[in-house]
Amino acid sequence: MTLKRSDFRFFHRLRVRWAEVDMQKIVFNAHYLMYFDTAIADYWRAMALPYEQAMHQLDGDLYVVKATVEFHASARVDDQIEVAMKCSRIGTSSMTFTGAIFRGDEHLISGEIVYVFADPATQTSRPVPQALRDIVQGYEAGESMAMVQVGDWATLGADASNVRTAVFVEEQRIPKDLEHDAADLDAVHAMARNRLRQPVATGRLIPTGTPGVSQIGRLAVNRVLRGGSLGTQVLQALVDAARARGDHEVMLHAQRSAIGFYDRLGWQRRGEAFEEAGISHQELFLAI
Repeated sequence: MTLKRSDFRFFHRLRVRWAEVDMQKIVFNAHYLMYFDTAIADYWRAMALPYEQAMHQLDGDLYVVKATVEFHASARVDDQIEVAMKCSRIGTSSMTFTGAIFRGDEHLISGEIVYVFADPATQTSRPVPQALRDIVQGYEAGESMAMVQVGDWATLGADASNVRTAVFVEEQRIPKDLEHDAADLDAVHAMARNRLRQPVATGRLIPTGTPGVSQIGRLAVNRVLRGGSLGTQVLQALVDAARARGDHEVMLHAQRSAIGFYDRLGWQRRGEAFEEAGISHQELFLAI
């Protein structure tokens, strides 16, 4: 089966490592299935679905019942390759994913993985939920996978608190009394939800005391969904809210590990690094 890059909209990029090749410096056959499996995990991320939480809400799980690989040419050590995936068929209880591995435009490997949606307790098949069917088909059609809502704490606070507690308190071990403060009550909040209506990312906008300048903070994205566009969507919604009320600048205190994210979006650094809640931060600003 010969496939073209234009057959796909989802690509997972990786570089072949020495540990994945044999003495001839070509990839061991079994690693191609690992590449497809890794790409499937990123496919769920692209749909803004934290897999475990999504399957729990859908009251089922997906189990592999068939996996095939067709070899056309070999990937070699240090090759930059792209693993393309698409859901090519959804049956009553099964989902078929077609995959291809490319080196540039060269088609190296074809693959097919068939999953069955089933009851986790008994592993007996059940129909693919309509919600999951709609999400996958919507993704393949290029539809948006998340909706961002802007509002006050009374409207968005419960969901925002859940996301922030998971990220800041449980993951980063920031004391809860430092994470939650009175500024929430007067802040503008943004909340991203996936198409299962699960809250997956949030942030807030508060005044700084300087006319025309607001501060963005508490930007948090579900741990397993980072690296997609959710953080950017929430950030842009808050920047738009600041611009709409007449601000000329937004600023924030970024954790040092996140500075590259803001650099790519055109934010500028100001001053020296400092410590906040035991974590190194850098002040950044953006003229709007």
